[in-house]
Amino acid sequence: MPPLEVTLRRSARQRALAARAVASADLLWSSLDPRRIAESWHEVSGQVLTLLTAAQQASADGAQSYVEAAVTAAGARPAPAGRLNISALAGVAADGRDLASLLELPRITTLTQIAAGLPADTALRLGRSQLLRTVSSEVADAGRVASGVGIVADRTCTGYVRVVAGGACSRCIILAGQIYGSKTAFDRHPQCQCIHEPTTRGRRGAHLEPRRYFDSLSAAEQQRRFGTDGARAIRDGADLRQVVNARRRGSTYTTRDGARATRQGTSKRSAFYRRERDRAIATGRAPADIGRQFQLRSVRLMPEEIYRLAATRDEAIALLRRYAYLI
Repeated sequence: MPPLEVTLRRSARQRALAARAVASADLLWSSLDPRRIAESWHEVSGQVLTLLTAAQQASADGAQSYVEAAVTAAGARPAPAGRLNISALAGVAADGRDLASLLELPRITTLTQIAAGLPADTALRLGRSQLLRTVSSEVADAGRVASGVGIVADRTCTGYVRVVAGGACSRCIILAGQIYGSKTAFDRHPQCQCIHEPTTRGRRGAHLEPRRYFDSLSAAEQQRRFGTDGARAIRDGADLRQVVNARRRGSTYTTRDGARATRQGTSKRSAFYRRERDRAIATGRAPADIGRQFQLRSVRLMPEEIYRLAATRDEAIALLRRYAYLI
C-alpha cells in the first residue's frame, strides 16, 4: 500500500471518530432544559467530559502504529525510541488547560447571551455550535499530537508533509504538500482535519500541490472555499497563496474612493512592492538605483475590485499581474 493511502485511511478514521463524538455531544446538549440551563448542563456535563476523553484516547490510539506503517510503506524500517503513552493526551485540552474547564465555555456563552437579551433558543444554538467545534477540534488535535510525537520519536522519520482532507479550507489548501522538520509544530485551526504524513530519508512524502487540489474541486466548491472572485482569479492563473493571503483577517479595507484593497503583500520584500518600484523606474518616476528607498504609494487591489474595474479578461489578467496575484 502506498504511504499516501496509509495516511488517507488514518485521516478517514480520525474524521469518523470526531463525527461520532460530535453526534454524541450534540445529543446531550439537546437535552438541556431552556428554563434551567445551568442545572441541566451540570447533569450531563460529566457525560460530555467522559465521551470526549474517550474519543481523545481513541484518536491518539494507533498513532504510533500509523507512523510505523507509513514508514514501512515508504520502504524504510521504523526505529521508535519508545512507546507512545496515549493516556497522557486524553483529558487535557490542546492548549494545556483542564478539559472540564474548557467544556464549561458553551454553558457560559449561552448564559451570557441570555443575560444580554438574546432569546434562550438562540443562545442555546450559539452554545451548541461552540460545544461541537470544541469536541471536533479536541478529538482531531489529540490524534495529531500523537502522530507528531510518534514522528519525533521514530529516528527514521525526517519530518512530515501536510496532507489535506476533504472539506479543507482555503488556508489549509495552500499548505498542501508543504514539508516540515520533525520538531516543527503542526499549524492548525479549529475543526482542521489535515494530517501528518511521515517523511524519511530519500522519500519526502506525497505531493498534492495546492493547484491540483483546487482543480479537483467543482466550480461551486471552488467558490465556497475561495470566494467567487478569488476562485475566478485562480482560474485565470492567479497564485493561490497570493489570493488567500490577501484576505487575511485585518488585512482588507476600503479606500476613500470605495475600492477594496489589502495590506497583505505590500512589504518591501513583496512581489507587489518590486513590481510597483519597477514601474516607477520604467516611467521615470524613480531613479534606477532607488532600491529599498522606494516609497510605495499605490494600494494593492483585491481580486474582486480588479474584476469590477476590468472591461475585458485581458485587462483583468494584466491587473492581476500588476497587483502580484499572477507571479
